[in-house]
Amino acid sequence: MTSATDRTRAVVEEFLRRAAEGDPEHIAAVYAEKVDWMVAENPQVPWIRPRSTRADVAGHWVDLAAHTVPGRGAFSIDTIVVEGTEAVLTGHLSGTVRATGKTFEGPFALRLSVDDGLITRHHVYENSLSVAEACTPDGGHHQADGAGQ
Repeated sequence: MTSATDRTRAVVEEFLRRAAEGDPEHIAAVYAEKVDWMVAENPQVPWIRPRSTRADVAGHWVDLAAHTVPGRGAFSIDTIVVEGTEAVLTGHLSGTVRATGKTFEGPFALRLSVDDGLITRHHVYENSLSVAEACTPDGGHHQADGAGQ
């Protein structure tokens, strides 16, 4: 009998394989029908919005692909820590926004929870300032004193 930790690690590794392949429906299939999805709210970023279902997860990957340049982004994993049904992944991600041609990059942490072989929680912590600036046509540098507005 495999442990909860081993089962969770297998689901996380399958998620990573699917994410690297980039097929939104195939990625979403490893998620539960209802998902606790959290990405820091960022109005500048068109692919970041509330999501709570497997269909929403597929929509995230469709939106991400529509708004970024294929082949001009990457993610790498530095560490995967798994304990029971919980996993935390740390790494680095980068991409290029299609509308602006600007790049974003930075470290990230992703917390996943797995129940009955499906991901039920997806909380990501990333360099949201870099992503917002890459999505902003004017360069994204907002000055507090109002100069340049």
